[in-house]
Amino acid sequence: MTFLDNASPDYFEAQYTLWKQDPRQVPRQWQIFFEGFDLGRTQEADTGSVGECHALELKQSAVQSLMYRYRSIGHLLACTDPLNPCPLSHPLLDLETFGLDDNDLTRVFHTKRFLKESASLKEILETMQETYCRSIGVEFMHIQDPAERQWLIDRMESCRNRPSFTPTEKKAILQKLQQATLFENFLHRKFLGQKRFSLEGGEIIIPLLDRFIHRAGALSLKTLVLGMAHRGRLNVLANNFHKPLENIFAEFKDNLEYEFVGEGDVKYHKGFSIDHDFPDQGSLHLSMASNPSHLEAVNPVVEGKTRARQEALGEGGAKLVLPVLLHGDAAFAGQGMVAETLNLSQLEGYSTGGTVHIVLNNQIGFTTAPADARSTHYATDMAKMLMVPIFHIHGEDPEAAAYVADLALDYRQRYGRDVILEVICYRRHGHNEGDEPFFTQPLMYEKIKERPPAHEIYAARLQEEGLPPEEMEAMADSFSQRLEEALEKPGKRADAGFRGKWKDIARDYTPAPVQTALAADTLQDIARRLAQIPDDFTPHPKVATLLQKRLEAIEAGEEIDWGNAEHLALATLLSEGMSVRLSGQDVRRGTFNHRHAVLVDAKNAKTFMPLATVAADKAACRIYNSMLSEAAVLGFDYGYSLETPYALTIWEAQFGDFANGAQVIIDQFIASGSSKWDRHSGLTLFLPHGFEGQGAEHSSARIERFLQLCADHNLMASNPSTPAQFFHLLRRQVLQPFRRPLIVFTPKSLLRHPACRSNLSAFTQGHFEEFLLTATKPKKVKTLLFCSGKIFYELQEKLESGGDESIALVRVEQLYPWVEERLGELLAPFDKLERAVWVQEEPRNAGAWEFVRPRLAKATGLEPDYIGRDPAAAPAVGSHRLHKKEQEEIIEAAFSI
Repeated sequence: MTFLDNASPDYFEAQYTLWKQDPRQVPRQWQIFFEGFDLGRTQEADTGSVGECHALELKQSAVQSLMYRYRSIGHLLACTDPLNPCPLSHPLLDLETFGLDDNDLTRVFHTKRFLKESASLKEILETMQETYCRSIGVEFMHIQDPAERQWLIDRMESCRNRPSFTPTEKKAILQKLQQATLFENFLHRKFLGQKRFSLEGGEIIIPLLDRFIHRAGALSLKTLVLGMAHRGRLNVLANNFHKPLENIFAEFKDNLEYEFVGEGDVKYHKGFSIDHDFPDQGSLHLSMASNPSHLEAVNPVVEGKTRARQEALGEGGAKLVLPVLLHGDAAFAGQGMVAETLNLSQLEGYSTGGTVHIVLNNQIGFTTAPADARSTHYATDMAKMLMVPIFHIHGEDPEAAAYVADLALDYRQRYGRDVILEVICYRRHGHNEGDEPFFTQPLMYEKIKERPPAHEIYAARLQEEGLPPEEMEAMADSFSQRLEEALEKPGKRADAGFRGKWKDIARDYTPAPVQTALAADTLQDIARRLAQIPDDFTPHPKVATLLQKRLEAIEAGEEIDWGNAEHLALATLLSEGMSVRLSGQDVRRGTFNHRHAVLVDAKNAKTFMPLATVAADKAACRIYNSMLSEAAVLGFDYGYSLETPYALTIWEAQFGDFANGAQVIIDQFIASGSSKWDRHSGLTLFLPHGFEGQGAEHSSARIERFLQLCADHNLMASNPSTPAQFFHLLRRQVLQPFRRPLIVFTPKSLLRHPACRSNLSAFTQGHFEEFLLTATKPKKVKTLLFCSGKIFYELQEKLESGGDESIALVRVEQLYPWVEERLGELLAPFDKLERAVWVQEEPRNAGAWEFVRPRLAKATGLEPDYIGRDPAAAPAVGSHRLHKKEQEEIIEAAFSI
């Protein structure tokens, strides 16, 4: 055994380069070796046995380096682009690069990590080129786990990445290709001029997905959750998800009477689900998530839906529910949501056991060429951050695609990691069917114009293999007849949103109070259980003191603060069998050091979650610190909430205004998902809000933006001002009969404000109140000051110091839905009212003013006055002194009547 045996090819080359620069840069034994190596290259005479040994070792190492190089960059010679000639050579893969030539082709070399211990160079080259340089290019040598790399090597090189399918399987592939093309042609003829975002040019996606579906069924998976954009969506719905063709056609006809359009969304944004039955494998539930035009926004939603379904199945659930994301090439490279979602894949609170990513690379983004759309060679290069395999597939080789589908799913099931498939194809038409691509890509579309459809190319191949043409024609004729028959049928009504786990949830909002109070004994018992720390756990002394004070407050029945009330709300729901998920940046401790839901042992850093100890058998408490992202994490939690109607799912922003980093999720899913897609959610958002001199970025949760989104009872927006109100609000969110997203503008300074405390009696009686009134003598009141949130405490302090009984305060605890009847009941005794005033901390062009103004006018019969900051471009000032001055002026103005 020599020192060369453990040297990798890359290390060998690196040492040789250093030696050429300066022999002193390498160890003495390497100096001697390379001296002999160079000598051997220059001598033509026989150098004796020592020279032959050096030459043989050199060539042996060169062959290992060649094999490594093909595995690493062989994809650069792969023939994967249907629009361009196949690459024939690459300088880094030439034999000369390795000091080899044609004379070595018959020489037998020892081959580490190959199919057998030795092989001729010719056999090695054939294996490498056929495995990595045909219709499938593979990037996998960046994977750091040797076992994963070797598993892929063994799977691919053993069959040279050459699929082997039975005649029946080949006919099934052809049938799906035919259906894909015939469906698009039918829509084009029957609904001329209507947008459908055709899949033509990328029809291979249909047999690829079909293979995934059947492979998943064979592996006994329970559910496949798919997220995709608009291109090809109708084709996938028709030919993979088996959505009734008559329903798709009814949507093209705009048949309102079948309730397919209405206020909803365009047909290529809608979701769908169905149970796909296999003759001998049971069934697989197929779920396609609804999505907006905002490309890639649906990705984390799918991951959240998948995670919830996996958890419902218990241990091993990750291998039973498969997330599949279908991307476009320009969007995969360009949209930051892709990187965020990839980054979720291995995180404790967000992993889903591996996602299959399929990139439909039609080599153009609307009118933008790849050279203008990305700075990387491949559209998929971003995915290398995960160290997962990336397969590049020729878009007109459906057998290669089907083979990779099997390999990719097997890898995912074995290693629980993502896998990427890039299908390199083209787009036969423009961005939509009315767009003219020759304006911007004339050369590309000259090539496309000459390309026959993929099913014709594959049919010719199968005909050469012996499949009768009449049999292929019969398959096509049968599907064409199905299309014609479906066009004449009426659509089928379907209730997409309220089946299964949602069947007992009410669709409509109702303002009736929900009883959320609990007996004092119950609350105190739970508080004692929350305060119990295991004997072998050592909390930080300050945290231990905090837990003890929480218990003492509840036992004494007074001075219960915000963090304590939150724990009581979550704990009582858990004890009643309802699960809780809380996710966001630093939520375990809490940004403002008030929560401490997950404790850390001061001696060994182990964690302990007191809330988990009170959960009933079927309930679970899941609290996760998220990555530093808003968009993907909020999208994930929204998707999770769609699958958990009887759980409290919470996303907390570090500061309320950070939610604008997830504006697409808020606008396109949370605020409008119920209206567009009939998909309801009980997701709760905690958005810290309050003007406390911390500058423009840490003050406002942008209340005005959320109120602008409110309509048709689509959201619930609250600004609770007491711990007890917060307790009732959280419990109401799960106990009420319907589900709506809840936006909670949570406090910062109130977390420790001595006046912001509640007595236990406020938890043991009543319910959440949409409005709170402080007046005790309404007959004397002439002025009502309406407000919401933290500023109440400053107004209350001023009012109490003056003792003016002609002024009373009304807190608006729930901004939307605005419960007009309840406010009317509160204001009925104020028959001497002369003035109504709205007081807010926010600038006039922000906050709730524009929203409440007409509503207060209607409730009081008076035109309300405004008191607050002047309109401003930034939410708050940067100077703490100026902030304090402005705040004092607001309070003074409110009482300067």
